[in-house]
This record gives sequence, structure tokens and C-alpha cells, in this order.
Amino acid sequence: MISQSILVAIILLLATEIKSAMLPEADCPTMCGNLTIPFPFGTTSDCYLDDSFLITCNHSYNPPMPFLNMGKSQVLEISLDGVMKVASSVASDCYDDSGAQINGTISELVSYKFPISSTRNKFTVVGCDTFAFYKTSNEQRQRMTGCVTSCDSIDYVINGTCTGIGCCQTYIPKGVKDFFVNIGSYRNHTRVNNFNSCGYAFVVEAEAFEFSTSDIKDLRNIKRVPVVLDWSVGDVTCKEARENLSSYACRAIHSECSDSRNELGHRCNCLTGFQGNPYLVDGCQDINECTALKPCEGECKNLPGNYSCSCPKGFEGDGMKNGTGCYSTGHLFNAPKNNASTGLFYVAAGVLLPGVFTSWVFWRRKQKKVTRLRQNFFNRNGGILLQNMLSSRKALTIFTAEDLKRATNNYDESKILRMEQHFGNTYYMGILPDHGENQEVLVIKYWDAPDESCVEPFIILE
Repeated sequence: MISQSILVAIILLLATEIKSAMLPEADCPTMCGNLTIPFPFGTTSDCYLDDSFLITCNHSYNPPMPFLNMGKSQVLEISLDGVMKVASSVASDCYDDSGAQINGTISELVSYKFPISSTRNKFTVVGCDTFAFYKTSNEQRQRMTGCVTSCDSIDYVINGTCTGIGCCQTYIPKGVKDFFVNIGSYRNHTRVNNFNSCGYAFVVEAEAFEFSTSDIKDLRNIKRVPVVLDWSVGDVTCKEARENLSSYACRAIHSECSDSRNELGHRCNCLTGFQGNPYLVDGCQDINECTALKPCEGECKNLPGNYSCSCPKGFEGDGMKNGTGCYSTGHLFNAPKNNASTGLFYVAAGVLLPGVFTSWVFWRRKQKKVTRLRQNFFNRNGGILLQNMLSSRKALTIFTAEDLKRATNNYDESKILRMEQHFGNTYYMGILPDHGENQEVLVIKYWDAPDESCVEPFIILE
């Protein structure tokens, strides 16, 4: 029993030593000039994870300037997602009108530990009589890559295009940790010196450089460009690191491990819903989405790594702004699918329904008015008398106005039999065309100036 207690104590002691060995001191500097330095990086031996994460803060500059390790590479940015940006020089090659070299600079970068990103950088050459290449120092995996650019006139150069006319670009091999640039000219710019006297070559972050025709004339103002490095911890994978806690860097409770993008090593990230530094024990803190994102239309409750939305009593829905939101359970209509459509639904209903109702009221009034007018004309023009006559005579035939027009050839004057000027009556002879050989001849009385007092004798007249 005593031996088991001693064993547990030894294990806890070793775990504490491993934990403390990987954690920075409380008073470690986290700034150098304008650069924020997160652990596992640090400026002193008790503040970084190992020597590869040393940042040298040079206080001879104002403000102080950070450099990677003890090297010459100025550190521009460090992010916890495994990206570091450093400054790199631009190689140049300049000539006078006679073709004599008058100026030249070199470009090189040595990171020792962290590989140059093969996906975020490009080797770029600018000029109209320029070739350049870079090589690595690793003898076992020594590589050389380059490109050639030329142009006879600046008119042939196109902004934003690096295809060999004024500018060319090529990829960076995977796993490269340093480069040395060589640059030269075929004709010492003698044929293009009037608009391009220098050539330039450099490795640069792809998103940080966009070629312009003005670069052909003068790129001398750009002395340094950003280069992206992929940093990771150690030289083992996540699986291998978990088997030996002394090499496992993900110390935060709510953290996860992922293998390096570029060669060996592993990186740490906070789980979804958490933020902070996963390399510290308490580094990953819960994100309060309720205050940071305000995702709920209803009530919001923050949960570890997550949140939940709910609707108050008397309402239904998921309570989310980008979901169904909250709607009354007693609403006459179905709930819209999301909050935006809810607003549109009610706005449309508020605008359209009054208009539809008003249109319907006017239409009903118009229909009633037309019905009254028809009835009035029917009564005034002897409609009731005609109905009585039709009901008492079985052999009475009714002709439409169109029938009478066809029978009289649209009341042609040649069909007139007699005219009564006093009463305004005109008698026409009409022939119905649809009775075959037994055509029926009619005498049609046309009432030219109606008078209500004459309606009855007009109808009774046969």
C-alpha cells in the first residue's frame, strides 16, 4: 500500500515537472516593439518552449525590433494557427546605358527550424532582360528553381500578370527552410535600358505582391517583402506526441492536436467554441456567443463551447436569428422559415391586404351599379311588357340585334320601305340568310328617336 502511494506521488511529481517545464514564467515579456509574442515563443530561456521558438528582441532599434532566433530575419507577425511572417530582402541587378553593372543586392533567408510555406509564397522575378534562380543549402535535398522574364517594350507588359513578359513566378518546393537568390541579365539591359535598367528577384507572400507595369521602371523603393513560414512543435506527429507527454504541446483542456502542414511536427488549436492559446494549461477559454455573436432572437443561454436559443412562453420556433425565430402559437398563418422572411411576410400582408379589400369593395359597388342600370333600361324600354307578351304567345320569335343587322345588310338604304318623319320610325325589308331555300322575309321597324311614351305601341305593333 505504501509502495503504491509512493508510485502515485512519483507519477504526479513527474507530470508536474513536465507541465512546469513547458510553461512560461508569469512575468515573461509578450511584446517586442509592435509584435505580440505568444507562447511557445519567447524572448528569454524561461519563456519559450525550446530554442527554435526564441525571438531576439533588439532594443537598439526604436521601437525595438524582433528577430527569429539569433538570425537576421525580422519577425513581422506570429499567429497561433501555425503561421509566422518574416521580412526578406530583394535581390537586384542594375546597369547603366553602356551595359556596365552599377548596383546589385542579394536576397537570402535562413529559418533553421521552420519551413518556408510552399502554398503561400511565390518566387518572383521582375524585369525585361532578367533571369534568376534560388537554391537551398541542404546538400541531401538541394534544390534549384528559377524563371526568365523578357520584353521588348513596356507596352507588352500587362498589370497583374506574371507569365514571363516583364514578370514571372514559380512555386516554392515543400520542406525548404532557406534560400539563396542569384540574379543576372542576358544583354545587361542594353536593349531596354530606356525603360528598364534593373532586374529584381525575391520570395514573397503570394497575397502581398501584385505586379504592376510601374515595377518595370523602378522597384528600388521596395527593400523588403514578407515571407510566410509554417511553424509547428517538435518533429513528431500528434499520435507519437501523445505517447510521450513531455513532447506533447497541447496543454489546454479544451484543445486539439493536428499534424503539421509542412513536414514533421504538430500544432494545437482550441476546440470550436473556445478561443485563446492552446499551448497554455488554461489557455482555451469559452466564447460567450450570446454577447459576442448575439445569435438568438429569443432567449440565449451560453454553454461550454456552445450556446442555445429558446423562445418565451406562448411562442414557438428555434429562437435563432438565422432560423425560424420566435412566433406566436396562436397566429393564423404558418410560421415563416426565418426571421428575415417573417418581417417580409408581415410587411407584405400589411401592404397588400388593405389594397385587395379596397379593390374588392369597389368591384362589388361597380357590379351592383351595372345591374341597377341594366334593370332600369329594361324597365324604361318596355322589357316588362315584352316579357308579358312572350309568355302569352307561343309562336313569337326573338331576333338579336346582330340578326337584324345581317338581314338588312347593316340597315342599308336600299332596304328602306318607308319612313315616318313624325315618329322617327324607319321600315326596312330584311331577309334572314340561314333558312335555306325558304328564305324568310321580314319587315323591320327601326326606332330612330326613342320616346318612353311610344314604347308600348312600338312593341305591340307587329
